[in-house]
Amino acid sequence: MSTATTVEQAINTRMSARAFTPQPVPRELITQLLAQASRAPSGTNTQPWKVYVLQGKSRDALVEKVCAAHDEVRAHPEKAADYREPYDYYPEKWVSPFIDRRRENGWSLYGLLGITKADKDKMHAQHQRNYRFFDAPVGLMFTLDKVMGRGSLVDYGMFLQTLMLAARGMGLHTCPQAAWNGFGSIILPHIGAGDNEMLVIQIHHDASGVASISWRASGLQIQMPYAGCATRALRG
Repeated sequence: MSTATTVEQAINTRMSARAFTPQPVPRELITQLLAQASRAPSGTNTQPWKVYVLQGKSRDALVEKVCAAHDEVRAHPEKAADYREPYDYYPEKWVSPFIDRRRENGWSLYGLLGITKADKDKMHAQHQRNYRFFDAPVGLMFTLDKVMGRGSLVDYGMFLQTLMLAARGMGLHTCPQAAWNGFGSIILPHIGAGDNEMLVIQIHHDASGVASISWRASGLQIQMPYAGCATRALRG
C-alpha cells in the first residue's frame, strides 16, 4: 500500500495486518521509526518503554521456540499453567458491548479465512501464525520495568500508537499483538531482558504491507452529544 503523507491518512490507513511479505526493512528505517515514536508523551516524561528488535536468525529462533511451546500446550493442556501473562489484558467476565465487538471481530476474521469453530487443526494453525509474526521479517518486543505503575501502560499506549502511525508515514504496515505475552518465560531470556522486565505487547512490520488478507473491523459508533471515546536490536 502507498505511504501516508498526512496524519489523517496515517490514521485511516493503519490496520492490524495479518499477512506480510518477506521484503526486508532497512535497519536505518527501524532506528528512524523508533526515534520518532519516542516523541510520544508520558507521565512526567518517564518514557517507560524499552524495545527489542528481532530480525534474521534471532527472530527465526524465537519463532521456533514459541511455536514448539504452543504445540506442547495443545498436546498437554496442563502445560498452560507454565505460561502465564504478566497482566490481565482481558477481563475475567465479558459484558456488552465489548463481547459483541470481540465476537464480530473473530467471526469476520475467521469467516474470511474459511475457518469454523469446529476446525480445531485450522484454528490452531491460524493461532500459530501469531507466533510467526504473520511472516513479517521484523518483530518488536516491548517491555516495562515491573516497578512502574499502571499509568505506564497508558504511556505505552500513546507510544505504540505514535509508532504505528509513524510507520504508515514510512510506507510500513504493522500488527500489534499481546498473543506472545504468555510465553514471557521463553521470550525474555531470548532477548536478553532483565529480571525486572515484563512483556507489554509486540508489533511486527514489513516494508510492503498486506500480502493476502483484506478486512477491516467496524468503526466506533459516536452518539451526540459526543462525550468522548468510551531499543535493543537482536539480529542473526
